Amino acid sequence: MEQRTSSPSPDRPVAVTAGAPPARKPRATPRRLGRLVEEREAAERAAREAAGRDLTGLSEIDIVPPVPPQARFVEGERRRGRGALSNAAGRFEPTAREAFDDGWQSLDDLPAFRTSVTVEKPRTIITRNDSPDVGFDRSINPYRGCEHGCVYCFARPTHAYQGLSAGLDFETKLFAKPDAPELLAKELAKPGYEPRTIALGINTDGYQPIEKEWRLTRRILEVLRDFGHPVGIVTKSALVLRDLDILAPMAERGLVKVALSITTLDHKLARIMEPRAATPQRRLEAVRRLSEAGVPTAVLVAPVIPAVTDAEMERILDAAVAAGAQEAGYVMLRVPLEIRDLFKEWLLAHFPDRYRHVLSLLKELHGGKEYDSAFGQRMTGSGPYAWTLARRFEIASERLGLNRRHLRLTTRHFHRPPQKGEQLSLFGESA
Repeated sequence: MEQRTSSPSPDRPVAVTAGAPPARKPRATPRRLGRLVEEREAAERAAREAAGRDLTGLSEIDIVPPVPPQARFVEGERRRGRGALSNAAGRFEPTAREAFDDGWQSLDDLPAFRTSVTVEKPRTIITRNDSPDVGFDRSINPYRGCEHGCVYCFARPTHAYQGLSAGLDFETKLFAKPDAPELLAKELAKPGYEPRTIALGINTDGYQPIEKEWRLTRRILEVLRDFGHPVGIVTKSALVLRDLDILAPMAERGLVKVALSITTLDHKLARIMEPRAATPQRRLEAVRRLSEAGVPTAVLVAPVIPAVTDAEMERILDAAVAAGAQEAGYVMLRVPLEIRDLFKEWLLAHFPDRYRHVLSLLKELHGGKEYDSAFGQRMTGSGPYAWTLARRFEIASERLGLNRRHLRLTTRHFHRPPQKGEQLSLFGESA
């Protein structure tokens, strides 16, 4: 049986159920403390809502990096056919400048970015390195900057040494070294020079579009041919076929091998990722024609971009073998220095739905960081994702018969040609 009162009152119980103890009268809360409790509960609710939006409560590897401000993007028509979206000042510059619309449509009057070439006069042309995770200790770069515009290019930060941007400046303000062939001949002719394979096209592509006019790579190959010096070429351009008349005879003597970098087989993706490089199909055609001419060829799946191009590894290797490649390799995406922001801008503009996922995988590759420059780690990364990719590459290479033997170029043909004004040997023997 239940007894009820007509109105709640401190002197009467609100409700009493037969067989149950009477309800305890709630303790009155002072007005000041009640207000504090309400404020604390409101703050806790706000914190929970913010955590759900902001993800800052997750582990460090899952934290979403800050989104690059789109205000600094260069207007689309001004950068048509280019890879980078911005042109921030170089990291060594004392001031930073940024174009913005002041309401008078002044940005409409700015000219489009056009390729310019400045002559550079270096004192030497052979660059040496002692990095333990690359297969060469010397290289030649006939140009500085690269018109191909690959947004991920690890050489972009080098433009800061010229007081220029790693962004659009890198692919529009180029430098050519017209004395490179003569400097090379001078260095190779030194009495103490010891020949080893020279890498051509590392910090810049020797067959980028301006090579059609400047022809520096061809002249460098002529010098190497005359000295009998081995050279390894890396390129994304089908222009390498122009020099088959030099490459084929060098290949017969074991002096040259050519590697074509193929990042994707998707035309649309290649266009936005490496806008002025040869299409993937033209690169495969270059592999085929080089192989038919007897030039040893390799294909580099480089770089592999997590969650963007990684699914294509096996397809690229299949196509490479069909075209005649004997060797293959891969390199993971690297985002040092300015490349980090340039890549994030590109990723946000073209793949906003994958932005967080790609950067999360990059952090997984490098122990919670977006990039690790340590030798042995920077090219492949570490962790489960890196291990899986390495196993996929090994299985595909074994199935296709790639890398069963690695061609080693020879130095036994190296000789020092007679220099102008130099007396020849009496019996025609080499000195």
